[in-house]
Order: sequence, then C-alpha cells, then structure tokens
Amino acid sequence: MSKKAQKAAQARQAQQTRQFSQGESAPVMAPPVETVVARLRPHARVLFWPTLLLFAVCGTTGYYFTSLPEPWQNTLLIWGAAVLVLLGWLLPLAFWLTHRYTITTRRIIFRRGFFVRTRQELVHSRGYDVSVRQNWLQSLCRSGSVSINTGLEHPLVMRDVPNAELVQQVLNDLIHESRNFAGTGPRDPSPLSPETFPRASR
Repeated sequence: MSKKAQKAAQARQAQQTRQFSQGESAPVMAPPVETVVARLRPHARVLFWPTLLLFAVCGTTGYYFTSLPEPWQNTLLIWGAAVLVLLGWLLPLAFWLTHRYTITTRRIIFRRGFFVRTRQELVHSRGYDVSVRQNWLQSLCRSGSVSINTGLEHPLVMRDVPNAELVQQVLNDLIHESRNFAGTGPRDPSPLSPETFPRASR
C-alpha cells in the first residue's frame, strides 16, 4: 500500500473515532474498491533452454539447407526443424504465457492451462499461511515458489515467481488489512443480547 493510501485510511479512522466519542453513530464503511496489486507469471528463466534450442535449430537448418544431395532431404530437414521448434520452443512459450497469477486487494486469482483452462480464486479475508521455498538457482534469481496453505489437503502454489519474498510480504499485508476492515465493520446486536430489550423504568 502506498503512503498516500495509508494516510487517507488513517484520516478516515481518526474521523470515525471522533464521531463515535462525540456520540454520533459511526457511518457504515463501504468496502474498498478492488484494485490490482500485481500480475505475475513464472520466472522467464524457464524459457532459456527452449530459446537456446530455437537458435540451434535455426542455425543448423540454415547451414545444411540446399546443401543436401536430394530435394526430399531438404524438405525433410525443414519439416523436422518445424516440429522441433513447435515442440521445443512454441509449446513451452504457450504454457508459460498461460500460467498467470493476479493479486488484488481482495483475492488471488490463479489461471493456468493451455488446452484445458482452470481458474481458482482465494479471498484474503479467509486467512491463510504463506511460505516460500527456494533452491540455490532460485535464490540467485530472487525467485521462488510461494505456497499458500488454506487448511485444505493440497496448498495452492505460485510456482517460481519473481521476487518471491516480496510477494510473501505483500500477501501478509493484504491478509492483515482485510482482517482489520472486517473487524471495523458495524456489528448488529444479537437477538438475544440485553441491548435489544427495553430497560424497565424505575
């Protein structure tokens, strides 16, 4: 959250406190507008080997094309290069582009899949535990897998995202803010609460 937004939130809270101390009823707080905090994909490091394969296939094809003795061999070379580029570069690129994680002020949205697309959402107000796992290569690239444990059997995982520790900190801040907002909302008296019964006049 930016400093300007924090100051605005503190000013609203101070105003509500003054109104409550003066006997005025606190206004009903409208939920804040949902805004996008971050859009993430897995680290682009996963495209290193596919890109290297693309350059190798293009270089080899350009070197041997038209130098083979038979025309059908040149045609077979082109088709083989096209299959290698499709399987070794284009498909990994497509799978990388279709894995997206969107963090907003209210929820986390998981989108993944190329042929079969899936979408999952997790609301911050539910509460969850956030942990980060890194290997040595991820530590060098400042990436990591952010595991979100909601109490279910299988946690949700944001795999190999950049700035994993910063993502963990932001998620913890969003959980704290959503819980604070839920706690400051007006509470209706319970039907069995003594406040709902009129006091007997003496």
